[in-house]
Amino acid sequence: MKLILFEDAFFDQFFPLTYVRPVFDLRCGNTTLRQKIERAAGKKADAVFVRDWLQPAYAARNPDDRVNDLATLKGDNLLLVNGRCLWLGEAPLRSDGDRCAKVGDDIAWVAVSKETIEKIEAADISSFIAKAAALANEEALGVPFMNYPWDLVLSNAKAIRDDFKKLGRSGVEGTLAELATIWGPKDQVYIAPGAVVEPTAVIDTTDGPVILEEGVTVNPHTRIQGPVSVARDTLLIGGKIREGTSIGPVCRVGGEVEEAIIHGHSNKYHDGFLGHAYVCEWVNLGALTTNSDLKNDYGNVECRVKGQLIDTGSPKVGCFIGDHTKTSIGTLINTGTMVGMMSNILGIGHLLPKSVPSFAMFMKGKCFKAGINQLTGTARTAMGRRKVEMLPEEEDLLKFLFNLTKEERLAAVKKSRKEMMIQKGLA
Repeated sequence: MKLILFEDAFFDQFFPLTYVRPVFDLRCGNTTLRQKIERAAGKKADAVFVRDWLQPAYAARNPDDRVNDLATLKGDNLLLVNGRCLWLGEAPLRSDGDRCAKVGDDIAWVAVSKETIEKIEAADISSFIAKAAALANEEALGVPFMNYPWDLVLSNAKAIRDDFKKLGRSGVEGTLAELATIWGPKDQVYIAPGAVVEPTAVIDTTDGPVILEEGVTVNPHTRIQGPVSVARDTLLIGGKIREGTSIGPVCRVGGEVEEAIIHGHSNKYHDGFLGHAYVCEWVNLGALTTNSDLKNDYGNVECRVKGQLIDTGSPKVGCFIGDHTKTSIGTLINTGTMVGMMSNILGIGHLLPKSVPSFAMFMKGKCFKAGINQLTGTARTAMGRRKVEMLPEEEDLLKFLFNLTKEERLAAVKKSRKEMMIQKGLA
């Protein structure tokens, strides 16, 4: 059997999280969506299919993957899985026969026999999947299907519990200081080799498991309330890490964090609240940066997706912050806010609007243009501090995305200019 992972046409419903990564590389729980699918299939993906403009950068960063290679669809039974599947529980992944599962009209997965493959002529992966599904028997999906960024956040606690169960390991293999405390069932914690929990830290497993991977350091006066997952080489600095939180790898996190996903290589070193949020890579949240995750009227939160306000169906939704974005001290982020990638947010006491464009400077409630060369230089410096090199293909991707997001950014700048003219009595 060959395992094939693919993106469908709805990757843009996850912007800004998916500007620089495919949907299946988003995190939920202790692992990515891809890792969950591979675990259920019992093997690594034989090939992946992503949108064309992402391919060069993704292939350069993942040289062992076969990317967008139609030749991989020959020679064996296939199991093609949509990267939006959140593979939890014991749902089987099998490649026998010609079978598929759909969510509405969206194909979640399709199994294709060698005999059926020979009958399919297709010029691209989308048409191949559609033709294979048309020849297959439809079955129930049996696992959650992600549609929007908040689906990942709202599923995170359940995913951590599932990942911990499938990890199959518990106990202390690293260092637990004598004055540190595990409060609750001790078989619901895993402290990996090389992880250190320092004196007076508290790990609370009464409501769910806690995973601390290799190289994690938990400073004194940190309280971790499971279910929580902390990935490798992350430092927790005296924070209140509350339930449903996934952090890392390679993050520096303090303050209060609840039901949030911090994808990796990002910092929330200082005090401030982050709740029901997804923060991408290379983000720095300045001291006292705080987001709201609950409206004063306790109603469902709405988020702006592709220019339209969407009811999330939940009263608890925070913010979603794209890669390489920075916030200043005291930044206040509104409920259900989408903050684009590579933006520089200078809060200065003004609450952010529900949508902040990518590659922009936001200051005193107004949006201004920023230069791509300066932004790229800052990103390269930030990555270099963690000994990670920005590849030429990644720089090309950033320039492409700068142009892709131009219309939204210029509209925000134009609106800000008009507001300033009105304030000055010039309009």
